[in-house]
Amino acid sequence: MAQPSGPLAGRRIVLGVTGGIAAYKAVDVCRRLVDAGAHVVPVLTNGARHMVGETTFNALASERVQSSLWNEADPIPHTRLGQTADLIVVCPATARVLGAFAAGISSDLLTATLIATRAPVVVCPAMHTEMWEHPAVQDNLATLVRRGTLVVPPAEGRLAGGDLGKGRLADPADIVAFCEGVLADRPWRGRTVVVSAGGTREPIDAVRYISNRSSGKQGYAVAAEAAERGAEVTLVSTVARPAPAGVAVVAVETAAQMHDAMRAHAAQADVVVMAAAVADFRPVAPAAGKIKKDRLAGEVPTVVLEQTADILADLGAHKPAGQVLVGFAAETSDLVANALAKLKRKNADMIVANDVAAENVGFEHDTNAATLLVADGRRLEVPLADKREVARALLDVVDELLAARAADGPRSVAP
Repeated sequence: MAQPSGPLAGRRIVLGVTGGIAAYKAVDVCRRLVDAGAHVVPVLTNGARHMVGETTFNALASERVQSSLWNEADPIPHTRLGQTADLIVVCPATARVLGAFAAGISSDLLTATLIATRAPVVVCPAMHTEMWEHPAVQDNLATLVRRGTLVVPPAEGRLAGGDLGKGRLADPADIVAFCEGVLADRPWRGRTVVVSAGGTREPIDAVRYISNRSSGKQGYAVAAEAAERGAEVTLVSTVARPAPAGVAVVAVETAAQMHDAMRAHAAQADVVVMAAAVADFRPVAPAAGKIKKDRLAGEVPTVVLEQTADILADLGAHKPAGQVLVGFAAETSDLVANALAKLKRKNADMIVANDVAAENVGFEHDTNAATLLVADGRRLEVPLADKREVARALLDVVDELLAARAADGPRSVAP
């Protein structure tokens, strides 16, 4: 029988199993990892031992179950496990373990191992919907993601109590495929990517603002695709969407805040993608409180506007040599002409042009269609597809531009 030769073959994986009802699915994850050639070391919490038997994992895994900081032959088992692991997978990841990991509380063998490792950590949350949506759980998860923890999000479906909702453990096959991607030789490893997403909000008063219909979905798709290729990704976002695995999110609201964040993070980036829909105008003097109509004596208030900073043009003016800068153009007419003018005016390397008047294209949709206009004169059409497919197409072009520039010599920062 041929030996496995994929990205998991010969890799040492610590499989942490916690006390959620989905612990029984960790048995399947264990079997699939071993079948893929991994050396699997199961670490069970006391809660997990109430859900699944050690005998099962002893039979399927590469080593016997470990579960205690104190009863193992090794006096410091967490250090050995953490230092020798190529990958740690927590499946399922309960709210308790996520909280302990985020807070740095090493009260059992698994959490101590998580804190004692420099290997990639993948967590696979599984819990009831109310627990999953609790602000404490989401805050802990956001903290872990910011620190580089990778997340396989829970699925929607039938839960342990018989009701339906989000919180169901991801499919074991998807979890193993995710682990393969983490350990694969990903082509963008070592590259830095900055992406903006969402529509900015410019306040009129304390409760009202000027904005647009951007959902941020395309920007998030670009960030997710770049991270899957191995890049270190920072996402500057105005929308409250779950962060893609391994992506650091910088939350902003206004065009000025986005401008500051993009300038700060883009200076040393290899790739910058301005997918956000930035407001062109903002109120000059937003009211500090809510404007009350019963105090206006029937008159309509006047809102005086001023232009916001042109973030893409500013990034283009300060673009380091070798950096690839991508902008977006949402148009309702003269798509190519307007996008080509923007490409030249903003000193961008590519413009992703969308006809947002077309059906199922652009704002708020899960799908998009685009014309990719490249500064070297190329024009590529991306037909209507899932936004992740559009992200894949535009990053393929970026990859070609990066390769060409790498052949031209080292980067230097423009004055």
